[in-house]
Amino acid sequence: MKRKVVETVKGLPAIDGAGVHLVRVLGNNTVYKFDPFLMLDAFDSNNPADYIKGFPMHPHRGIETFTYLMKGRIDHEDSLGHKGTIHSGESQWMTGGSGILHQEMPQPVDHLLGLQLWINLPRNEKMTAPKYFEITADMIKTVEEENASVSIVAGKYKGHQGAKGHHIDTTVLDITVKPDGEFTISTDPEATLFIYIVDGKGQFDGSLLPIPRKTAVLFSKDDEFYVKAGAEGIHFILFTARPLGEPIVWGGPIVMNTREELMEAFTELSEGTFIKN
Repeated sequence: MKRKVVETVKGLPAIDGAGVHLVRVLGNNTVYKFDPFLMLDAFDSNNPADYIKGFPMHPHRGIETFTYLMKGRIDHEDSLGHKGTIHSGESQWMTGGSGILHQEMPQPVDHLLGLQLWINLPRNEKMTAPKYFEITADMIKTVEEENASVSIVAGKYKGHQGAKGHHIDTTVLDITVKPDGEFTISTDPEATLFIYIVDGKGQFDGSLLPIPRKTAVLFSKDDEFYVKAGAEGIHFILFTARPLGEPIVWGGPIVMNTREELMEAFTELSEGTFIKN
């Protein structure tokens, strides 16, 4: 059966970091419906003044951050001594785990287009050792089909394996469907599935829905995802993973299961004992 639209969440303008103008799509009000996905921020700017102040060193615990850059450049480094750059068509998957300090600094370009997704960690893995890996352009296979182009950023698609997370089996596909084209994909019926519309419009469950770009669309649990693109085509990112079904207590960049765990994390930050590895 085809998945049906359950909910739409329109992204709203927000400012975060040291003054970065972005689009906040998912957040505190959506965590249980979109489980295990916590937060989704999108970037889409032709003005470097919107983002060059970046996200200076800040902590993370209990989550993974998944940064995908369609266009642009982001330099990053962390408290483990790692440094690197995310280029156009690349991604970084970071496990905050027991605690890490991290900074991300977008660089001036003609067009910064991308997103960052926060993925929750299971209760028994929240204090795992921090780590990350780069998903470079050569690791992302693109499958060209009659009506669509599918880039496998993470997970599997038609026998092709993209990057694989260490903790949550997550699929991330960058999909463009041609004007008036149809696209279908088999899905795990137990998994949460949502898309983020980058551009265009599509028909998902029998009617052309007036869903604007920069919107997250959550679908019912079933074994097939279907879209028919509108006259201008549609470009979206598809995310899917099985929910955790665990309590969520969220404070800034730290997500735990109980208030006591959250307060302990902030106490450790103030006392300088936050970093465990």
